[in-house]
Amino acid sequence: MIMTKLRIWGGAGEHGRSCYVFEGTQHRVMLDCGVKKEGTGQYPIFPPQKAEGLTTVLLSHAHEDHSMALPLLYKYGYQGEVWTTKATAEQLGSYFRSWHTYVESRGAELPYDVQDIQSIAYRYLEDEAPAGEWLEACPGVRIMWGRSGHLAGAVWYAVEMEGKRLFFSGDYSRESELLAADAPDLGVGEGLHDLPEWKSEPNLADISIMDNAYGMDIDPQPVKLERLRVEMERILLSGGHVLLPVPAFGRGQDMIVWASEQFPTQAMIVEHDIWQGLKQLDRWKEWLRPEAPARIKHVLNSDRVFVPRGAAERVSLLEQNPTAIIITRDGMMDSPQARWYYQFLSDNRNMGEGEDSGESISNIVILTGHAPHGSFGKHLLERADQNDSCVARHLIYKVHQGLSDVRQMLKELPSKQVVLVHAPKLQTDLVRDELIRAGNRGCEGPARKVHSLEPGATLEV
Repeated sequence: MIMTKLRIWGGAGEHGRSCYVFEGTQHRVMLDCGVKKEGTGQYPIFPPQKAEGLTTVLLSHAHEDHSMALPLLYKYGYQGEVWTTKATAEQLGSYFRSWHTYVESRGAELPYDVQDIQSIAYRYLEDEAPAGEWLEACPGVRIMWGRSGHLAGAVWYAVEMEGKRLFFSGDYSRESELLAADAPDLGVGEGLHDLPEWKSEPNLADISIMDNAYGMDIDPQPVKLERLRVEMERILLSGGHVLLPVPAFGRGQDMIVWASEQFPTQAMIVEHDIWQGLKQLDRWKEWLRPEAPARIKHVLNSDRVFVPRGAAERVSLLEQNPTAIIITRDGMMDSPQARWYYQFLSDNRNMGEGEDSGESISNIVILTGHAPHGSFGKHLLERADQNDSCVARHLIYKVHQGLSDVRQMLKELPSKQVVLVHAPKLQTDLVRDELIRAGNRGCEGPARKVHSLEPGATLEV
């Protein structure tokens, strides 16, 4: 009997450095190769000598925690290709520059050089097959991809190899304001579907790696957005500014469009790279919901959105607009730009009903994503003596899966084994235990085994 394994080299039991290897007797397929933004940066734990023996590499999307360790593979001898989408490849340059800046700011050096980055050879999925169709990545390995709804270019994968089938969700969300997500449907395929169990259950996976970044959270996007709207409205009506730090690509563009519709008379200050990301989305219509292009166009033509060209213009815009929604890069608040805004809002408290009233108005920083330990954003959230000129709050905008989403995916995609990933081990344990309890009550469908693992673990498939 052929023994196939899944090796966890990062991403399970933690937030970051997504890296998995689907390994058989002849082939070794790596899924993602990212970093963890803690300390000077943490990298996947794969032994360097293993890089040269990889058959191929599949990249789900451009975010640092999925992509920034790819040059290490080439440094260690990998000479193959990285399968991804054109949109992902186009975004990666920005993330490599950002990661370099982050590492240098921590007084460290990258473990690879520019030549290793330039050595990455990309193979574009959409040039080989449309979403939802199988293609041959190399002799003996077939893959399928679909849109994951996380950012433009982000995908999920199915892999067929040596009589086994794996599903990798990547970072997955059905609830983006703008981005479309394809439901995982592995179909019947050819060749391997002749196995008896696949004839009866064509959508069956032997093992699934499933995004569960939000743990036990079951709140849908509309609930989260209403909380966000109420908090923003409270600050804006009182005369304060709202600062939304976001990644360069992904939820930042969603939030520009959503906020402009929720607050149609409000001035918005949007940093250049976030704005360019929205313009790129306007070009990448294949990644969007049907109604999204019109919504994006409306914002791009708005006279309420201002894109500053430097610090002086930022100051001028903030002084001219008593209240503003500010959208800047870096959801963790580590970038110089994000810190500049925080310092300005901390030093410049607005006054209510005219300065003679003496009533001060707080500004607010709202973090809508993950804030790792050691980040400036986490520091702001944990400060016991929060600066009352600029307070910090954590209100999630949904770009991942929680418990209810995992349940839905398990019903759509039966799996013999499931590995829950992208959340700390203790949170993942809670979800695993709940899914097992529900399965014992006959509620969860055909997920045979649910795993909560950590880097270094190996599963037999």
